[in-house]
Amino acid sequence: MARLQIRNLEKVYGNAFKAVHGISLDVADGEFMVLVGPSGCAKSTTLRMIAGLETVTGGEIRIGERIVNNLPPGQRGVSMVFQNYALYPHMKVRNNLAFGLKLKRRPKPEIEEATRAVARILEIDPLLERLPKQLSGGQAQRVAVGRALIKKPDVFLFDEPLSNLDAKLRASMRVRITDLHKRLKREGQSSTVVYVTHDQTEAMTMGDRICVMKDGRIMQVADPVTLYNRPANAFVAGFIGSPEMNLIEGTLGVDGGINLCVAGQTLAFGEALGARLETHGRRTVLFGVRPQHLRIAAPDEANALEGHVSHIEFMGHEVYLHVDIAGIRLVVVVPSEQYRPEDIRDDRIRLAPRETAVHIFDRETERNVSLAGNA
Repeated sequence: MARLQIRNLEKVYGNAFKAVHGISLDVADGEFMVLVGPSGCAKSTTLRMIAGLETVTGGEIRIGERIVNNLPPGQRGVSMVFQNYALYPHMKVRNNLAFGLKLKRRPKPEIEEATRAVARILEIDPLLERLPKQLSGGQAQRVAVGRALIKKPDVFLFDEPLSNLDAKLRASMRVRITDLHKRLKREGQSSTVVYVTHDQTEAMTMGDRICVMKDGRIMQVADPVTLYNRPANAFVAGFIGSPEMNLIEGTLGVDGGINLCVAGQTLAFGEALGARLETHGRRTVLFGVRPQHLRIAAPDEANALEGHVSHIEFMGHEVYLHVDIAGIRLVVVVPSEQYRPEDIRDDRIRLAPRETAVHIFDRETERNVSLAGNA
C-alpha cells in the first residue's frame, strides 16, 4: 500500500488556460478517495497527472516516499482503469489480463497463477477464452479492473469507469468495486484508490472520503455524511444530495430573533440557528434547506412559506412536490406513506423547514456561515 500526497498541483496548457489551480490533497494508505464534480472541473486532468499521462506544470505528486512528477507511467506504481475499458481487441481475455506481467517478463507459471487468481476474484473464469467483442459492458469492465488488479500497484486510478453502463449494471458494479477494495484491504494488499466520477450517487456510496471539485479548485474534502450535513459552501450544498438542496435568496435580520425574509414572506428561527451564525446583521444571504428537510405545514401554521404546487412526481417510496413561491422553485420530498393529497388545497401548500437542518450561505462568497458553533 502507499500514501498519495499532492501539493500545490497546477496544470497550464499551451494557450495559457489554467485547468488546475494549485490543489493539495492527501490520500491515506488503503483509502478510497473519490474526485467528483461537474464536467470540466479538471478531476480527470488531475487523475491523468497522477498517472503520468499529463505533464505537471507546478507542484508535487508523491506516491509513498517517491516524488513521481518526472517518472513515466510505468514506473509510478499505479494502474488505471479507463472509461472506455481500453482492452486489446485482438487478444483474448486471458492475454488482456496477463499482458502487463508479460511486459515485465515475469515467469510463465507466475503469470498463469496470477491470471487465474484475478479471474476467480472477479468471477470472470468462464470468459478467459473470449475476445473483447464477445463481452457485455459489465464483463468488459471487470476485465479492465482485473488487468489493473493483476499488476498489484501502489495506487489504483479509476476514470469514470461506470459511465458507459446502464443504471442497473452501474449499481451492481459499484458494489463489486467497493467489495474488492475491502477485500484487498483485509488481505493487506495494495488498496489505495483514487476514483473519478461526475455522478454524486457513485461518490456518496463508494468513497471513504470525497473531494468535491469546481473549475480546477477543491471545494471541500470530507466523508459523505459530513458533506451532506455540513457543506462548506453553496456549491457543495447544491451538488451533493438528490434532489439537490434548495437555495433561495433572502434577507437575514436579527430584529427580536433570527428572521429570514423570502419572496415577501418571513421565517423566524430561534436561538439554535442564531448560535450557529458567525456574524449577525441584516444582509442578503442564500437560505439552504434540503428537500427532505421541508415538511407540509398546517393551513394555520404561522412559521411557513406558502406556494403553488406546479408538479408532482410519484417515485415509489417518495413523492416529489415542485412548489413555486413567487417565481422561486422549491422541491419537497415526502415519504409516500405520509403523502396526503388533501394537504394540497387548490394547488396551494404551506412548507416549514426543519430548523436544525437549515443552512445560511454568504451571498458574495457562498461560504456556509451557519456552521460556527455547530461542530
